[in-house]
Amino acid sequence: MELNTVRAGDGARADKKRVGRGVGSGWGKTCGRGHKGQKSRAGGFHKVGFEGGQMPLQRRLPKRGFKSMTGARNVEVRLSEIERLPVDEIDLATLRQANLVPQQVLSAKVVLSGAITRKVLLKGVGATAGARAAIEAAGGSISE
Repeated sequence: MELNTVRAGDGARADKKRVGRGVGSGWGKTCGRGHKGQKSRAGGFHKVGFEGGQMPLQRRLPKRGFKSMTGARNVEVRLSEIERLPVDEIDLATLRQANLVPQQVLSAKVVLSGAITRKVLLKGVGATAGARAAIEAAGGSISE
């Protein structure tokens, strides 16, 4: 068997229906659309979700949930990433310069992921309870 000889099986593909070719074809006059009504007309399709005038499902159900627009501007930084920074005093500008957070970030929070062995001072950067304990255990401090 060659790729150029591969064919669909018998009856797998129906011939294209050619409508409007006279009464003898079986698809003349109304062309299989019946008489009158929205679906018999050209362009006679309704909108997605339209239920014939009945209140559509997506409008009957209540709205749920909330998507914060500022959520993307608040980021988390791992403790192991703080450990690798060459400076001891860390603020949002330092994190931006080190490319740990995007430029448009409004706030950052250090999370307990990894370990820290050196003394660091966090200024204007939040920390979770676990990260705060790890930083203070290493001799560092947090001022917000």
